[in-house]
Amino acid sequence: MTKKSLLSVGAVAAIVTLGLTSCSSGESGAEKETTSPEAAASSLTVWVDAERVDALQGAADSYSEEKGIEVNLVGKDTADIKDDFIQQVPTGKGPDVVMGAHDWLGELSTNGVVAPIELGDSAADYLPVAVDAATYEGTTYLLPYAVENIAVLRNTELVPEPAADFDDMIAKGQAAGLDQPFVVEQGAEGNPYHLYPFQTAFGAPVFGSNDEGYDPADLQIGNAGGDDFAAWLGSQGKNGTGVFNTDIDGDIAKQSFLDGKAAFWLTGPWNVGAATDAGIDVAIDTVPSPTDAAAAPFAGVKGFFVSAESKNKVAANDFLVNYIGTEDVQMDLFASGNVLPALAAAAEEASKDPIIAGFAAVGAESVPMPAIPAMGAVWENWGIAEATVINGADPKATWQKMAADVQSLIDG
Repeated sequence: MTKKSLLSVGAVAAIVTLGLTSCSSGESGAEKETTSPEAAASSLTVWVDAERVDALQGAADSYSEEKGIEVNLVGKDTADIKDDFIQQVPTGKGPDVVMGAHDWLGELSTNGVVAPIELGDSAADYLPVAVDAATYEGTTYLLPYAVENIAVLRNTELVPEPAADFDDMIAKGQAAGLDQPFVVEQGAEGNPYHLYPFQTAFGAPVFGSNDEGYDPADLQIGNAGGDDFAAWLGSQGKNGTGVFNTDIDGDIAKQSFLDGKAAFWLTGPWNVGAATDAGIDVAIDTVPSPTDAAAAPFAGVKGFFVSAESKNKVAANDFLVNYIGTEDVQMDLFASGNVLPALAAAAEEASKDPIIAGFAAVGAESVPMPAIPAMGAVWENWGIAEATVINGADPKATWQKMAADVQSLIDG
């Protein structure tokens, strides 16, 4: 799904030309950038998560000192940054660069507010899933800095050894005297993000893929593997083992693990601190599979986009690739958020921490969350179908109706 090319002056110039052609009709055709960052810009405005400003200040200062281009870091509320970016870019008042998540890409591309990034040879320096996630319809738009995925947290006092598979996980928890060996966030409307690893183990991805990434014309969720997953899900629900329960939301799952009522908890790195603060000796395990295939969760990748309306695209690309894309800066970002770095060398360094190493091992089996606009037609129907199956509805009929409804939404 990646598209690699050599980083050269000519390649960067081509990217700049492409970006300029997408500018508003009100711009003069005489407004052209050179391939020299210093000649093209006197300053860069970079919108970032307010909690990451300090982590990036060193890179901004170094770039300003070495290139003579001031980098202005603007801390933004993460709840507002995407919508503000989409609204302001067409007016010419937005930033040159914005920090964000890879699954924004479909919306950002549809709105025409992002420009391609030229990673060049450095693409090989990143974790493969990070580059895949940064690529949309065959073009790279994101300089990745972090990869986040769920994994299984295990209370080592209750269960000293990792489970070999899903059934072994339940058996180990029961042997420890637990009525509820394993918890995962669900809720009345389901939670397909957390159940996706089990679905992939049955060979039922949401979409197929081609050389340019996920293919919205190839909906796979309703294939034979999907039927098998639905049948298994039903067998673990209300009328089966009861392992999955829609009454268990995020808070209940968390408290069950913190109270020692559950030995295994499928969640993300954002919850590790609560477990360790509660005095639990935590190990991070891969997601135990219900089949012979790996259970692959979604990966979310964080990074930086260049505005389609920036008049400083060469400088922006240079700052991202050659400054943000360095081990030191990616480690600074890791220290500020404790999320696995996207740069392979930084990821290796961060993985000296066994908790990070555990998430990294699961991340190696992960797949990028689809960023295509068609994904918007999937989530609600998907989650409700899973909740309905867990609560006792006919698995195959429910699953096939969901797949048909999703297809209709995509077609319509």
